[in-house]
Amino acid sequence: MEDTTIPYAGSLDDAPVLRADTQAKMDKRAMAARSVSPSQKYSIADRLEAQAKDYADSPFIVYQGKTYTYKDVNEQANRLANAVQARGLKEGDVCAMALENRPEFFFTWFGLTKLGVIVAFINTQVQGSVLEHAIKTTNSSVVIVGEECVERFIDTPALASKQIWLLPDAEISNKPSVPSWIDTSFSNDVSLQNAQSTFDRNETVGETPTLLIFTSGTTGLPKAAIYSHMRWLTSGDVMVDTTSATPDDVFYCCLPLYHGAAATSVTSTALAAGASIVVRRKFSVSQFWRDIQQYGVTTCQYIGEICRYLLNYADANGNKPKNHSLRCMLGAGLTDVSWRRWLEYFGQMDIYEGWGSTEANTNLINIDNFIGSCGRVPRWDRTNFRLVRFDTETETHFKDENGNYILCQPGEVGEGLGMIINHPDFGGGRFEGYTSKEGTEKKILRDVFQKGDAYWRSGDLLRYDENGYFYFVDRIGDTYRWKSENVSTQEVATALSEYEGAELVNIYGVQVPENEGRAGMAAIVMQDGYQFDPQSFYELTVKTIPNYAAPQFVRVSKAADMTSTFKLRKVDLQKQGYDPTLCNEPIYVRNDKQGAYQEYSKDALQAAGFAPFVIAEEK
Repeated sequence: MEDTTIPYAGSLDDAPVLRADTQAKMDKRAMAARSVSPSQKYSIADRLEAQAKDYADSPFIVYQGKTYTYKDVNEQANRLANAVQARGLKEGDVCAMALENRPEFFFTWFGLTKLGVIVAFINTQVQGSVLEHAIKTTNSSVVIVGEECVERFIDTPALASKQIWLLPDAEISNKPSVPSWIDTSFSNDVSLQNAQSTFDRNETVGETPTLLIFTSGTTGLPKAAIYSHMRWLTSGDVMVDTTSATPDDVFYCCLPLYHGAAATSVTSTALAAGASIVVRRKFSVSQFWRDIQQYGVTTCQYIGEICRYLLNYADANGNKPKNHSLRCMLGAGLTDVSWRRWLEYFGQMDIYEGWGSTEANTNLINIDNFIGSCGRVPRWDRTNFRLVRFDTETETHFKDENGNYILCQPGEVGEGLGMIINHPDFGGGRFEGYTSKEGTEKKILRDVFQKGDAYWRSGDLLRYDENGYFYFVDRIGDTYRWKSENVSTQEVATALSEYEGAELVNIYGVQVPENEGRAGMAAIVMQDGYQFDPQSFYELTVKTIPNYAAPQFVRVSKAADMTSTFKLRKVDLQKQGYDPTLCNEPIYVRNDKQGAYQEYSKDALQAAGFAPFVIAEEK
């Protein structure tokens, strides 16, 4: 393939990046990914214990001004492991844990890992049937619950038959009344245990499952993805090489630790480097830069929406610090517009925008700082990632005359796939799946390019350019068709996200009686002090997007419907459509003849040529 050059968009001097240069970096990452083999007797606990010897007095966890060294964390984990072992948990058992971001999360997690116990991270925001499903689907025999989360368990009486052990939270002032079926003596047992213990993990090897992490999907019940020791450890080794991390680095953890990004990328990389992690209980827009400066943070994991909040806050308050220690950002969902604003406001730094998921057996990462891209494939023969053509109208893949899937060419939109590789000596390309065999099988495509092959399917639509740079387009199912044109919700939201005063813009398609396809609708949350101006919003749509892609309806919402990891939910919004009795929020209707969005009324709806919304029947 021709060795094309492109501008290095993240740099002020526009130095070129050759395909060969990018591939050289990718090859180093691939070598780091082989640091732990499937059959090797090496676990997360082994790495923690080794680092506790090498960096005994170095800071590992920093929380609210208090520092826990590597030795401290290892000893606290030993105490918990002894207490758990005394209560009967053993290698291969599954223990769920529900704690917010605080040091005890690490002590508990690593303590269980020392015994070879599989740890299931539970979303601290769920309760009722969703919480019951989470415990059941992981087959957890015990649940360790932080006092800050216990009320959700109390409100789920179906869990009364489970062993539930409570860990106190000193930060809670109003202590909940705990029923007798929740064991409150566990923390006393932990405090009495030996801190210098060693443990046998006779059956634990690299490919042994160590974590169950729930996907933060926006529809249906979440699935528990399986994470092996090998996959967790090598992800850290790869990112150490990618970011040139050292023991002097300070990572910032403000995303929930039960989620893949914080529990895997941040923690595995910091542990591998012998670096420290500043842990924040919950993300705070107003405290972000204060924390960065106070603790000398060098590396931060982000979600695109977090960056937008910080940019909006900077606009509103004029807080645009450039005198800070932050040298790199790791994450996903940063649009090209926000990316440029970020560098303008906060100065030059490396931004490693990526694409993947908790359960993915492949990924993309932008190691060139090329603004707007989520990664690059310099050479197709060096990756298991493939992009195949997809029909968003029928939600099926295009196939050739032989029944084989068709690879995308530059500019074509397709679904990202990962070739499943099961090699005995290295773990790259393995799809470890979910606790549900049925759920695992649904994510596999077979006989894609030849008989007998198998690929993990992402459910994501992407495209790439002539230089091999990839761009996220949308989730399958979020893209809709209107006026015989495909509309990407992600691309429309990105184009309209710079509407003055908008906190966020959520785009989705709604059914319209007597019309084919779905009409676009925008749910907009305005920042404090701003009012939605329908005329200026209309003018922005005319300026930035094709007419067919413009939202036909606008809903001005008080708050965003989001998952706890800042992913926008759309299903409930789609069900409510543009019915004012269901939305119970201001709605505007687009009228191109008048060149404006008009407040919802029967007359405005009729003038725009739309019938009243009808609730779709459940299929």
